[in-house]
Amino acid sequence: MKKTMIWFIGALLLLTSCAPNMNKDEVVQEKESNSNEEQAIVPSYQLSEDNYKMILPFKPGKARGVIVTQVANRLDIDEVEEGLRRHSKSVFDPKKHLFQEGQYIDEETVNKWIDGLNPKKKEGAPEKYYRDNPRYLSHILEQNYLVKKDNKVSLAGISIGIAMKSTYQFQTETGGPTYEEDISKSEMMKQANKIANKLLEDIRKIEGLENVPIMMAIYREEDQSSPVPGNFVAKTNIPADSSSVGEWDSIKEKYVLFPSEEGKEDYFEDHELVTNFGKEIASYFPNYVGVVGEGFYVNDELQKMTLEIPIEFYGKGEVVGFTQYAYGLVQEMFSDHYGLEVKITSSDKLESIIYRNPGSKKPTVNIL
Repeated sequence: MKKTMIWFIGALLLLTSCAPNMNKDEVVQEKESNSNEEQAIVPSYQLSEDNYKMILPFKPGKARGVIVTQVANRLDIDEVEEGLRRHSKSVFDPKKHLFQEGQYIDEETVNKWIDGLNPKKKEGAPEKYYRDNPRYLSHILEQNYLVKKDNKVSLAGISIGIAMKSTYQFQTETGGPTYEEDISKSEMMKQANKIANKLLEDIRKIEGLENVPIMMAIYREEDQSSPVPGNFVAKTNIPADSSSVGEWDSIKEKYVLFPSEEGKEDYFEDHELVTNFGKEIASYFPNYVGVVGEGFYVNDELQKMTLEIPIEFYGKGEVVGFTQYAYGLVQEMFSDHYGLEVKITSSDKLESIIYRNPGSKKPTVNIL
C-alpha cells in the first residue's frame, strides 16, 4: 500500500510538471509609434500554429469603424480583414510574428485618402459624369505584424488591404434615383495600381513606417446584396528599403453560393453534393426548409464548405436527433480533404454546429 501511494504521488508530480501552465503569459515592452514604450503581454498559447498570437491588452485599430461606413456588404467587411490576415501568413509567419490591428494610419488619414484618391463628387452633375468617373476606392485597411526579441516587441512589417468596388452606386441629386455602373476587373486593377503607388508614397512619410516591409493586397468587393463576399485578386511585397510598388502576383480565389447557377455551371459536383445532402435531410425531417452552402476555392480547388440548415424545432430532443442525423450524413457524403462547417439554426438562432478540419476523419459536434 505504501509503495502504491509513493508511486501515485510520483506520477502525480510528473503529470503536474508536464501540464500546461496557464499563467506563463509573458510580459514584454512594446514600442509605440511615438517611440514610447508600454508594457504588453504575449499569451503563452495560441489557437493553432496557423493563427497569430495577439498581444494584450487589445488595442483597436486607429481607423476602427471607417470600413463600416465605406463598404456596403457586411460579408465583404469580414472578408477584407480575414483575407488580408490569411494572405499575410505567406510573408509574416504566425510561428514567429504577433498580430495587432493597425496603429499607424488613423481615421482622418483613411478618410482623406478615400476622398482624395477618388474622383470628386459634383452636386448636380449629369449621370454621364458619374458613369465616366466612378469612385473606385472603398477602404484602406492596415494590419501590424510584430516580433519579440530580448523581452521587447517591435514592428516587423505591415499589411495594407485596398478594397475596390466592382459596382459603383450613385445619385445625381439628393433623394433621387440610385444608378449603378459596373466596373470591369481590368479597369479596377488599373486604378488600384495608381492608388497603391500613391498610398505607398504617403505611407513612407508616416513615422515608424519609413523602413518596414509592406505586403499590399487588392480586394474586389461584391454587390451590396450579394449572399457571398468578394475576394482578393492580387498582392505584392514591398521591401523595407523600397518606395515603389513592383509587379502584382495574381490571386485566384472566390466564394461560390450553393445552390446557384454559377455553382452548377462551374462546380457541378459540389453543387450536386449540396443538393443531394438537402434531399437526404428533407426525406426525414418535414420541418426542413433548405440548405444554403458557400464554397471557398483557391485555384479552383475547394478549401472549405460552409452549410447552413435553417429548421423549425419544437424541443431540445429534436435538435439532438437532427444533429445526429446530419452528423452521419456528413461522414458518409463529404470528403475530408477540405474544411467543413455545418450550422444548424432556427429563427436565426444557432442550435448546433458540426465542423471538421481538412484531413480529419471525424467531425466535431457542439450542441448549444
